[in-house]
Amino acid sequence: MSTFDSFKSLSRALFLGFRRDRGALFFTVLFPLLFLVIFGGVFGKQTTGKVDVVEVGAVPVLDRALQHDPSGELGRTVKVKHDDLAGALKKVQKGDADAAVEQSGGRLVVHYSGADRVKSGVVQSVVQQVANAANVAESGRPPTYTVASQRVEDKSIKGINFFTPSLLGWALASAGMFGASQTLVLWRTKGLLRRLRLAPVPIPTVFGARVVVSLGIALGQLAVFLLVAQLPFFGLKLQHAWWMSIPLVVCGVLTFLSLGMVVGAWAKTQETAQTVTQLIVLPMAFLGGSFFPLDYAPKWMQAVSYVFPLRYLNEGMLNVMARGQGPMSALPQMGILLGIAVVAAAVAARLFRWDAT
Repeated sequence: MSTFDSFKSLSRALFLGFRRDRGALFFTVLFPLLFLVIFGGVFGKQTTGKVDVVEVGAVPVLDRALQHDPSGELGRTVKVKHDDLAGALKKVQKGDADAAVEQSGGRLVVHYSGADRVKSGVVQSVVQQVANAANVAESGRPPTYTVASQRVEDKSIKGINFFTPSLLGWALASAGMFGASQTLVLWRTKGLLRRLRLAPVPIPTVFGARVVVSLGIALGQLAVFLLVAQLPFFGLKLQHAWWMSIPLVVCGVLTFLSLGMVVGAWAKTQETAQTVTQLIVLPMAFLGGSFFPLDYAPKWMQAVSYVFPLRYLNEGMLNVMARGQGPMSALPQMGILLGIAVVAAAVAARLFRWDAT
């Protein structure tokens, strides 16, 4: 039997084993999809804290309101930065700011993003209140200040665009890490690794088949998520560079498979592997922005999130699927994911052992 025939046979056996395992099917595909349906249906029910506003040039009416704020309520709600129009719009599109405000005479323009309708709504409400207060101060005259709102993205974008990638990232991380760690420990404890070592099948073929099957399942997950999210009830509108999510998914799967191999190479029992994997995946899901936007998290939590690879997968997919950024915007995240995959694979190879003893 040729190496390619061995590869095909192993891949088919691995895929059939996955398909027959109802628990694996549920937790890999249906369970994350259930989160998408639930969270997508109630996406608008959220609260917000402080909002970041970028002033484009001078915005005297807002500056005066902040300076003459006896209660301090406005200062606790709005954090002001300054930039030119191009830089401000870029910050809003990337999610680094909640809105940009510019003033021309008595006209105030609020540039906002559909990424977070609650925060953008807060900014528009605050600016409108500031304008109303300024108009009251000019009592006896026609209204001096008016407010207009302009969305930085296509108006067809809905909140589900910003929720689908994050839950998909969590699903990929869970499937990759649990699949790799559990499979490696199971093969070792059942003596399958020892048999494979003595078999005429090259070892790279064995692990290559595992990677190919995992990539196939992950791309299937991507297709299912996108199909469900594009149903009329959710109304997903993909951006022009959404196809870059495919190489991002590939990089993410390689990363999480490598991390799962580290756990599987170190753990001696399936129970240990499952516990350790859970201790990694759950914090990573929360700190990687899968269940809630990191903007709501404390600063120290946002800093810690950079340690977890899931943050980079989520951020990359958000950029190309929801924020309308070009294909090149995903390259930094892909590079980081592949770097983590290489390091984790090297560690796994160092820890790897054929026998359970």
